[in-house]
Amino acid sequence: MLDAARRWRSVWRRNAWVWRKGARTALLGGFVEPLFNLLVLGFGLGSYVGRVSGLPYLDFLAGGILATSAMNAATFEGLYLAYTRMAVLKTWDGMLAAPLSLTDVVMGEVLWMGTKSLISAGLILAVLAGLGLAAGWAALGVLPLAFLAGVCFGSIALVVTSFARSYDFFVYYITLGITPMVLLSGVFFPSDSLPSAVRGGSECLPLLHVVELVRPLLAGDLDLGLFRHAAVLLAFAVAAIFLAIWRLQRRLTQ
Repeated sequence: MLDAARRWRSVWRRNAWVWRKGARTALLGGFVEPLFNLLVLGFGLGSYVGRVSGLPYLDFLAGGILATSAMNAATFEGLYLAYTRMAVLKTWDGMLAAPLSLTDVVMGEVLWMGTKSLISAGLILAVLAGLGLAAGWAALGVLPLAFLAGVCFGSIALVVTSFARSYDFFVYYITLGITPMVLLSGVFFPSDSLPSAVRGGSECLPLLHVVELVRPLLAGDLDLGLFRHAAVLLAFAVAAIFLAIWRLQRRLTQ
């Protein structure tokens, strides 16, 4: 297991080294946009909405924006950048020519995607703390959760990438998968206000479980019942990792 971890780290370290050279631009895109959405919608729309689920709208929205940012960071990495490494630059071919298996490459990639989500969520959490929107030490629990969310959404994105023949293919996933998930997962309004049939379907969306965890953590409201949401995310992540390895094995050996 220790040898496997070293091989996964070599893939992670390669991606981190490349990312570091363009980190300023990457951070600007991944940090400023969600912060802009939070402040504009929170203060602007919040002045009309008032309290939602017992929270001021800005506080309510903060959890949803942070969760969405963690998802987007890993999804972008797992779609566009992973596809570039796989199909355009042929970086993975070089790795597989070295003493690395496809499982090593996938594990190194999903750990890097978890790290990207952790970085994105950490920056937003710092701003939320500065605004008084993160209460106490419990809010730090958002960081490992963001890493888990990154592994989950990154591995799902790798499954999508395994089917892609061009960048255009990702439009289907973003339009038909990511966008409805953001709207149905309680990011902007409570998911229990949805019709019962839709609400039942939204329970199957991983982003809803991230939001349900982040919001109470930011409010300092810990409850053991929240761990069921973490268990759901872990199940999504494990299933998607195995599926990604299987699909990419078929893709790269065709």
